[in-house]
Amino acid sequence: MNYRSLKSFGWLVLLLSVSQQAMAQQPAGRKPNIVFIMTDDHTTQAMSCYGSKLIKTPNLDRIANEGIRFKNCFVTNAVCGPSRATILTGKYNHLNGLTDNTKIFDSTQVIYPQLLKRAGYQTAMIGKWHLGTLPVGFDYYSVLPNQGDYYQPQFIENGKRITEQGYVTDIITDKAISFLQKRDKDKPFLLIYQHKAPHRNWLPAMRHLGMFDHTVFPEPFNLLDKYKDRGRAAKEQMMNIATNMWDAWDLKLMSSKQLDSMARVVATTPFKDDKADEYLQANDASLDKQRFFQVYNRFTPEQKAAWNKVYDRRVAEFKKLHLKGDALVKWKYQQYMRDYMACVVSVDENVGRLLDYLKQIGELDNTIIVYTSDQGFYLGEHGWFDKRFMYEESLRTPLLVRYPPAIKAGSVSNALAMNLDFAPTLLDYAGVKTPADMQGVSLRPVLDKAGKTPANWRKAVYYHYFEFPGWHMVKRHYGIRTNRFKLIHFYNDINEWELYDLKNDPHEMHNQYHNPKYATTLKQLKVQLQQLQTKYKDYAR
Repeated sequence: MNYRSLKSFGWLVLLLSVSQQAMAQQPAGRKPNIVFIMTDDHTTQAMSCYGSKLIKTPNLDRIANEGIRFKNCFVTNAVCGPSRATILTGKYNHLNGLTDNTKIFDSTQVIYPQLLKRAGYQTAMIGKWHLGTLPVGFDYYSVLPNQGDYYQPQFIENGKRITEQGYVTDIITDKAISFLQKRDKDKPFLLIYQHKAPHRNWLPAMRHLGMFDHTVFPEPFNLLDKYKDRGRAAKEQMMNIATNMWDAWDLKLMSSKQLDSMARVVATTPFKDDKADEYLQANDASLDKQRFFQVYNRFTPEQKAAWNKVYDRRVAEFKKLHLKGDALVKWKYQQYMRDYMACVVSVDENVGRLLDYLKQIGELDNTIIVYTSDQGFYLGEHGWFDKRFMYEESLRTPLLVRYPPAIKAGSVSNALAMNLDFAPTLLDYAGVKTPADMQGVSLRPVLDKAGKTPANWRKAVYYHYFEFPGWHMVKRHYGIRTNRFKLIHFYNDINEWELYDLKNDPHEMHNQYHNPKYATTLKQLKVQLQQLQTKYKDYAR
């Protein structure tokens, strides 16, 4: 090495030394903020970024367009409480203990927000909790008791029960923004922001009443499904639009005169509050009018007047048409869509409000924004509403993630993702070690590579539904879904198997379990199923 080279090399060493000293004197890089947005029963069929022809969701589309959209994100158990428990713990329900909505969450378990709090995050839980116990390990919480109410909702706020005036989706957003305003700005934050909407019984905001009354929604081709190639589970459920959608509670077919008459009865003989026996009376249609009146009676006089103006028209139309059979099912479907979609509009508006506020305070691009639902939902497919089954519409859940420092805008991923993965992913980005008992995996290898599926990524997802007997009477079942096939075993009071070829039968209309052409595939799937049950320690069935 000559003198000039040696001199240059010396300057380089000196420069690197000075740079390292300067870096050592700077504070460590700030961890990303996290906003975890979850709605209740919002399915991909009602999101325009997923190709929906039913509705436009511009603010949700914004997250997808500026981040990543997962086409194949699935839940471990398609029902509210169990899904929430899985997301918080990163564990299947047979291990976290909340196998169905009648159970109470064991709050002594470690959940990812507690780990983030220990790592220096300021944490808040706002909105729907629905786990039977109060949140533990948050700096601030304000949660709905049980399912919560759409109007004049009660909240339990840091242990104190309060009642707020207004519409629940707006109020939850107000509380989220208030937390951001009052937070410790020297700390990164985790904001879990969870909506009740669009959960049954689909009460729109007053500003959205009747907004879709002149819209005719396209029907799913299998709205009148007769379950020809399906077994008892599909035939014996109680979530049919035709026979299990209640006139008052679901379709709002109570006139203002009926409601006023009921109010006079309540004034002298109050109804018994049936909430304590909610699961015993889950499918008791005789409580239809009582349940709806208890909701309606929360309205202010001004809200009642606005409500009656819109829904009296629906009642009059119903009486005038005298519909029966398939025509009645089609009419009910339209009313269901009009209410459900109006609830989705309020969600989209309020997500936009929160995004705008984050931009206003300069934190939008410093924040990992996740949008998901606790599971999917049926919008008339197979003639159903609700969820629970392992069929695609409820097994799949939306997943959008926006974080410009790491995620390429407009990315789309086909990787098999699960709600089991949410906790490990957020911990990974926060630089927090994932506990060994969490069963999910970080989605970061997918997120950081613009959605590309790593070569060693999972080849199948495992599902297990436990809640039978109960709401909607969906049989207990477990199963496996690969990129092409789905194998389901219904058990407990029956013993039936179903196999679907999702490539040739994406709507799951034809059970191929007994088709000899699929014998080799069936054998392979059963081996994979057993392997996943062993991996996830699901032995008791």
